[in-house]
Amino acid sequence: MILPPLRLTGARVLTPEGWAETPLTLSGGQVVHHDPGARDVDLTGCLVLPGIVDAHGDGFERHLAPRRGAMKDLDDGMIAAGAELAANGITTAVLAQFYSWEGGMRGPEFAARVLSAVDAVRGEIATDLRMQLRLETHMLDDFAAFEALRAKHDVGYVVFNDHLPHDKLAAGKRPPRLTGQALKSGRNPDRHHEIMQALHARSAAVPAALDALAARLAAQGVRMGSHDDRTAADRAAWRARGVAVAEFPETLEAAEAARDAGEAVVLGAPNVVRGGSHNGNASAIDLIATGCCDALASDYHYPSLRRAAFMLADCGLDDLAGAWARVSSGPARVLGLDDRGTLAPGMRADLVVLDAATRRIGVTIAGGRAGCMAGGVAARFLG
Repeated sequence: MILPPLRLTGARVLTPEGWAETPLTLSGGQVVHHDPGARDVDLTGCLVLPGIVDAHGDGFERHLAPRRGAMKDLDDGMIAAGAELAANGITTAVLAQFYSWEGGMRGPEFAARVLSAVDAVRGEIATDLRMQLRLETHMLDDFAAFEALRAKHDVGYVVFNDHLPHDKLAAGKRPPRLTGQALKSGRNPDRHHEIMQALHARSAAVPAALDALAARLAAQGVRMGSHDDRTAADRAAWRARGVAVAEFPETLEAAEAARDAGEAVVLGAPNVVRGGSHNGNASAIDLIATGCCDALASDYHYPSLRRAAFMLADCGLDDLAGAWARVSSGPARVLGLDDRGTLAPGMRADLVVLDAATRRIGVTIAGGRAGCMAGGVAARFLG
């Protein structure tokens, strides 16, 4: 339910022009100039910022399968994920779901279940849930089924991945961690290895198949991204296919190639919070310092978005307005969502209210709907 008209007063508000101590009026799910029927809410001592737009996150998986095999009712798990999103100030969330030969929670069957669950609960969750399908590039025989699933659920964002350990497979060696990965997906390790070998053997046919697939998706208005680019050549190949978003480039070379071509670069907020990549890739802080970041994404940890913005401001790499743009207006632009990311009249009423002293989230409002209310800030709204 959309909240009744409210006039937020006394807070520092991050507007498109910068910080202002000006009232912010919400009505009908939007930010408006004025509503004579709005109830005043005193938010003295608080910060009011645009709601966080998460361009890529798979943290929802923990709610769907907190333990292996616990995947019976995905609807309830998705509602729990929605609560976590709102508690972390996320008003728009792109849920990144694998469509992969890896099986288990990354397999095509599970992807179909997740998409159905999101469709079923979307109206019960304040946060605007959007899907991203992450297609493994070598699944040539599955392209038609993938396209049908995407169309059935109107998924507007596709990202291309390649998780095959090609160097090991080309050398005829057994990839590391194969047994654990196979058992996690419910497969015999030997069968898992056979699948990997068969996909690798078709590598020569992949570029042309991707060219055709990307052309079909582009004709349907699908946004496309590549994942874990390592070289400028990688980025150039995706660029030629119309794939204009570079997610988590692993090197400065790849990130700079995207930046110089005017393409969007999405980095992981956990990389910022940790002070570096967990697997030895390029540091997000270093890439931000070189101008190679249009948006930060939660990746696997939703609280990192808010924390990363404040860390960038605290270390002087950005002021808070600029740092917050990397988790709000920046990702909104990457996703082509021009109705959110800033607090201006006519925009969606997507916002987060923080205690200025503790930086804790007290209230999250998405599209004028209350997603989270906690502590003393919540008491002011409930009046």
